[in-house]
Formats: sequence, structure tokens, C-alpha cells
Amino acid sequence: MGMLNRRTMLTGTAAAVAGAAVTQTGLAPTRAAAAGTGAGAEAGAGAPPAVTVLPDDPRYADLVVGNNTRWVGRPESVRIVHTTEQVVQTVQEAVRAGKRLSIRGGGHCYADFVYNPDVRIVIDMTTMDQVTYDEQRKAFCVEAGATLLHVYESLYKGWGVALPGGMCYSVGVGGHISGGGYGMLSRKHGLTVDHLYAIEVVVVGADGTARAVVATREAGDPHRDLWWAHTGGGGGNFGVITRYWFRTPGASGTDPSKQLMHPPKDVFVSAVALPWNKLDKARFTTLVKNFGTWHEKNGSPDSPYASLCSFLMINHKANNTIGLLTQMDAGVPDAEKLINAYVASITSALGIKPEPLTAAVGEQGPMPDFFTPQRVPWLTSVRFLGTNNPTLTNPTLRGIHKSAYLRKGFNDAQIASMYKHLTRTDLQNPNSMVVLLSYGGKINTVRSGDTASAQRDSLFKGLFQSFWPDKKQDPQNLAWTREIYTEVFASTGGYPVPGPAADGCYINYPDSDIADPQQNKSGVPWYTLYYKDNYPRLQRVKAAYDPRNTFRHSQSIALPKS
Repeated sequence: MGMLNRRTMLTGTAAAVAGAAVTQTGLAPTRAAAAGTGAGAEAGAGAPPAVTVLPDDPRYADLVVGNNTRWVGRPESVRIVHTTEQVVQTVQEAVRAGKRLSIRGGGHCYADFVYNPDVRIVIDMTTMDQVTYDEQRKAFCVEAGATLLHVYESLYKGWGVALPGGMCYSVGVGGHISGGGYGMLSRKHGLTVDHLYAIEVVVVGADGTARAVVATREAGDPHRDLWWAHTGGGGGNFGVITRYWFRTPGASGTDPSKQLMHPPKDVFVSAVALPWNKLDKARFTTLVKNFGTWHEKNGSPDSPYASLCSFLMINHKANNTIGLLTQMDAGVPDAEKLINAYVASITSALGIKPEPLTAAVGEQGPMPDFFTPQRVPWLTSVRFLGTNNPTLTNPTLRGIHKSAYLRKGFNDAQIASMYKHLTRTDLQNPNSMVVLLSYGGKINTVRSGDTASAQRDSLFKGLFQSFWPDKKQDPQNLAWTREIYTEVFASTGGYPVPGPAADGCYINYPDSDIADPQQNKSGVPWYTLYYKDNYPRLQRVKAAYDPRNTFRHSQSIALPKS
């Protein structure tokens, strides 16, 4: 489920290798980036050479599929790179040969952006995973192939800092950040991109020359628009992202531990179950309304609940269970009382008692020990919740995903549509679901145009999805997910059109149907649903840094019409 932020598309973009050497401190790895500019600069001197994996190599099958086995590639080769210079060289080779590229980071793309029949070379970023501190920039440098759990552990163990990113441990940071990644700390600390200071991208100019560019958020940076495009513009649009630098706005001094946000020391984690056999339509309606109403009332960044994040995991009735997973900073005054009050506000009016979560629900495995909120160290909670997800390790997983930003709770007609489809008897997939995810808080203090992440006043998100193991089951699962989503948003043509109640879709949960007029009958283009009024600016950045449209996929940002 994405949020937690989950499934990443791996990003593509390019850059001019920048500036100063990266100094390693704390528990960070020892490989440093050399100073330099232009395509010839080497990031990571002494690194092993790039590896080329061909179709007859036993490693090939592992490198041409991600988390969703609906999408399997057949490229001529996969290039496993270790440095920015190797990325530049690989991109240059592809451009000269006229071969399509795609970029893999963690492998969580929901759509066919990385693996599709047109791609001839896949650049695999997963060995570029170092997390270091750059003394000159006073920022933390994270290579784009690092996965989220590795980033969290490196930052926290080394310096006591963190990013407010997604839950799933194996999501690649490259696509997660560029799409405006969010997670369980975002209501308190904003999106990941709200802490992004700089980015290194390998781009291709009009003359076909690949080069690395470093772009920062500094007002005088001539490449600032390229930085901005990666604060929610999505992956695979501008070039190959090789490195990110993070520093929280307003941070000062030279102490690394004061350059980035601090996570809670401890958190309370709660998980309760509501049995489907005790929920009729009226109780189901009350449950969904309670979730929306609570978030409408508690969306302020100044709320005592600003550090609370919750998932209402509504699996199909075949699962037997609906789950409510909640986390809150244990350092907040009366935190345990507050989290118990939250759970009661969602469940008490139902007239049934919550039970321990003894079965898998949403994307989480059983959590019976958390029926009573448990106080655990923050990093322990990150490891547990991030790895307590059977969908991340299932090699047969197939899926379809659709998203919505919500400004208000669902109305009666929408909830009735959910109930209808979640209790259907013609489909008995316990892993078909609607998940509602907390949003708002600090996220909503940033203006829509200040980052490419345009949806800045939503209070929660909706994720409509199905998982299944067999290709033969594709038609029924695709149909069910499309039907529930289309009916819930029927009043706006089957999609959550920006308006009083909804605010479009999340690019990091890419929807393969969104550009299909047979599915999206809203009359609102896919790019408006993802990017709103920020799309024309993203197109101008595309024209400036990828004028040949080297980096593209089925929903990539288009060059502006001349």
C-alpha cells in the first residue's frame, strides 16, 4: 500500500556531477563522491565496474520484474551501476544506439513504467545505496538505489535523524522521494520532499550528450526548477536520479544531528479488528463516516493528534476482518489516553467490541499483541511495521491499484457503493480492499505550487486495490477494482476530480487505467489528476532537461507543444 509509501516507480533523470566531496561520518559507509562537473566526473572512485546482465545470465529473471508480476520486462540487458559516472556512460550508450531506457530502484512500481516491451536497457540502481553526510552542503546524501529501511536505519543509528517516508521496507528511495513520498511521520513533519535540499540527475541535452546535474532549492540556483520537478513530479520523467541531499528547512549550524528532523523516541502502536460478520450496512456506514469525520476535525498541524497516523484497512468480506492500525508519538502529553480515545471515536458507536487482530488484513500480517497500545522504540516500530507485510515477499504477487486524495469524508452514496462491492459474493478475494490513510497536518502548511506535490489540503487518502497470485484471475480482479472505484467516484466520471471533496490521484500509486477514456470518463486529463496546475511547469522542466524525450513511459510528462 503505498503509503507508506510504498510502491515506487523508479526514477529516471540526469545531472551534472556536482560539487564537493561527500564526507563520511557516523555509521555511514566509506565511499566518497569526488568533486567535479560534467559528464566525466566520477562519483565513487574505486567502485567496481558496472555489471551487464544478458538474457542467458541466471541473474536475469530476478532483474526484470518488480513487486507486481503483472509487469515483466524483456530488455536486451540490465546494467547494474555503482556510480554516477557509470550511469552517464550507460545513458550515453543507449542514446547513441537509439535504445529505450528505464530505471529500477526498489521495484515497487504499480504500473509498467520500468518493465514494458519497448525498453531495451534497464538501469538497475539498487547497488547505489550509500547514506552519508556531506559537510560542505550540511546535508545528508542518499544514493537513489537505497531502500527505505536501510535509509531509516542509517540516518537514525548514525545521527539520530530521520525522514517522514513510507512504511514498506523495500521501497526504493529514488522513486519514492521524486513522487512526493509520505509516511507515518508526515502529519507531524510533512512530506519527504519538504526536507529535500538537492538532487543529482543524469540528463540528456538536445545534442544527445548525457551529463550529471546537481540542482538545489537555493533561490539563486540556475537548476532550481529541476530540483522543484523532483518534489512530486514522479519518476522516469527527466533523467536518472543518482543522489539526493536532505536538510530540513531552517536548520542551522554544523552539527549533523541538527540538520534533519528527529523522529519520536518511542511510539504507541495499536491494532484492532472488527469482524465482518458483526457489521451490517448501517454499522459499516458509521465506521467509514467516523474515520472521515475524525480527520476533518483533527487535520491541523497544531492538533494534539498531529503525530497520529492511522490506516482503516477494509478488506473484502471474504477476509472476515476489517483492521484499524494506528501509531502515535508516545512523547505527546497523555499520548496513550489520546490514542485510546481515537480508537474509541472510530469504533465505539458501532455497538460491537473491537477484537485482537489475529489475521492478515490490509497489507499487514497478524498483530494480536497490539490490541492494547504497546509502547515501542521508534526504530523498532519501523522495522516491525515495514516487514510485517506478506505482499512484499510474495513472488507470485499480481496487483491493481487506484488512489484518491480526500478533502472530506465519503458521503452516504459513496459508502453504499463501497459496501456493495466489498460484500459481493461473485468475487471471493480476501485481498481485495479499500485502505484509508491519514494525511493532513504539517503536509498542508505548504502551498500547492511550492513543490510539485500539488495536493496540499487533503485530510486522508484512499487506496483501492486487489492482490492475487494467478494470471488466470486477472479479469475478475481487475474488474472488481475498477468497478468499486468507478462507482465510488461516479458523480465525477469515475475518478476523484479535484473539487470540494476530492483532489485527484497520487503519482506514486500510478493507475494504468487513468489515461483510458473508457475508464476515466471524468473529462479531466490524467496529468491534471496527478499534478493539477503544476503540470505546465513540469512540462517546461521536461523541455529544458529532456528535450529529446529520452526518459519516458506510459504516463510520463509530455514535452510541451510548440
